[in-house]
Amino acid sequence: MLKNKINLTWLRTFEAASRHLNFTATATELGLTQTAVSLHIRTLEEQLGSRLFHRRARHLSLTDIGQAYVATVRQALADIDVATASLFGATRNETITVKAPISTSALWLAPRLPEFKLAHPDIDVRLVSNIWTDATGFDHVDVELRVGRGDWTDTASERLSDDVMVPVGPLAAGKTTFAPDALLTGPFIRILGQEADWIRYLAAHDLALPENPDELYVDTMTAAIELTANGGGYAVVLKRLVEMANATAPRVAVIGADVPTPNGHYLMRPRSKRSKRSVVLLFEDWLREQFSDGGAFENNSE
Repeated sequence: MLKNKINLTWLRTFEAASRHLNFTATATELGLTQTAVSLHIRTLEEQLGSRLFHRRARHLSLTDIGQAYVATVRQALADIDVATASLFGATRNETITVKAPISTSALWLAPRLPEFKLAHPDIDVRLVSNIWTDATGFDHVDVELRVGRGDWTDTASERLSDDVMVPVGPLAAGKTTFAPDALLTGPFIRILGQEADWIRYLAAHDLALPENPDELYVDTMTAAIELTANGGGYAVVLKRLVEMANATAPRVAVIGADVPTPNGHYLMRPRSKRSKRSVVLLFEDWLREQFSDGGAFENNSE
C-alpha cells in the first residue's frame, strides 16, 4: 500500500496525457506549461514506482501498466464529476425549491411543470411535498403552496384559488344519475384533516351523515381518488384535482354537483432573501396564471 495519497491533479494530468499522448497538447488542455505536465507525470511515476509512459523521440505511448491504470483513473475521475454535478449543479442554471401538499403536487402541479421548464430552460425546479398542509418551516424552500383557509400565523399568505369540491365514485358509477341522497349508502372515504368536507357537502343538500356510517380514512386526496377508482366507496375532493387525475386517463367519475369549499390554494409569503430572487418571483407569477385559468389543462402527450 502506498504511504502517501495520490495527488488528484497528477491523476488528471495523467488522464489527459493518456488521451493526447503529447505533453504539449496536454498542457494546452489543462492550462499548464509543458514543464509542469512533465513534472506531474514524473512525480506520479516516482510515487507509484512504475513507468506509465514510454518516452521516445517525438512519440509517447502508454506502458502496459499505464494502460491498465488509466481505465480505473478515468472512471474514478468521471465518478467524481458526476457526483459533483448531481449534488452541486453542473450548469449555471438557477434552482428553485417548491413545496406543495402531496395531492396538489402529484395531481396538479407536476403535470404542469414541463410547460414551465420549456418556457424557462435555464431554471431548474425541485419539487418537494408534504402531507399535512399546515406544516411550517421555510428552510431551503423558495415557494410554498398550502391548502386551507389562510389562517396560518407563521407567515403572510396570498389566496390563489377559490375551489369547489365534488363527490366522486368509480367510473361505472358515472353511468348513473346520482341524487345527493344516493350517496348516503356509502362507504364514505374521508381524508384526515379534511373530515368535515363530507359534512359540508351533504349539508349543502340539506342532508347529514348517517349514524355509524361505513367509513374509510386516508391521508391524501390522491389516496382517496385511488381508493375510489378501485371501488372502495365515495369521496369528496377538490374538483381541480379530479380533472387533473382524469386528464390522461379517466380514473373516477364525478357523480354530483359542485359545492363551494372554504379552503383554497394559498401562496405563502416568507420574509427571506430567497423569496425575493427574480426567478422565484417569475415562478410565482407563473403559478398565479395557472390558477387563474380555471384549472384547465391540455394533455400534449400524444
